Amino acid sequence: MASMSQLTMAMITLYSGDPKRIQHFMKVYAFAKMIAEEEQLGSKQREVIEVAALVHDIGIHAAEKKYRSAAGEYQEIEGPPIARAMLMALEFQPALINRVCELVAHHHTYDQIDDVSLQILVEADFMVNAYEDGLPKRNIKAFRDKIFRTETGIHYLNELFSLT
Repeated sequence: MASMSQLTMAMITLYSGDPKRIQHFMKVYAFAKMIAEEEQLGSKQREVIEVAALVHDIGIHAAEKKYRSAAGEYQEIEGPPIARAMLMALEFQPALINRVCELVAHHHTYDQIDDVSLQILVEADFMVNAYEDGLPKRNIKAFRDKIFRTETGIHYLNELFSLT
């Protein structure tokens, strides 16, 4: 089985020439890892979250090519097969691959958050997107109040954007 370092390098290679997107998945990975640790999840669940955070937007280039859009719904369609192929090539365990692909397929579907793994991925991705997209504080607060559930994610978001 591959290490996180090997997966990170595979993702950097896949996104070669696209530093904005490399920076994005690296930041989502860092926040997801920290939230999972602070929420005291088990090592297997943390591994799923970390892998998913690295590959969550893996379908973005395919979506842009096929649909001429990077919209989340298209990433959710195009991402899982690409993630599956990469993770299989790196010899990750089948159960982990299946769960990561489920997370990739739903990380923009906020009304279907079914467990803490998806919750953490959504929270980490939103923290990064809110900054990168320059969202107004009122929008960040509204999303927090509607979607965020982990104590750690709420705390980080509040600190990042000086929310009260």
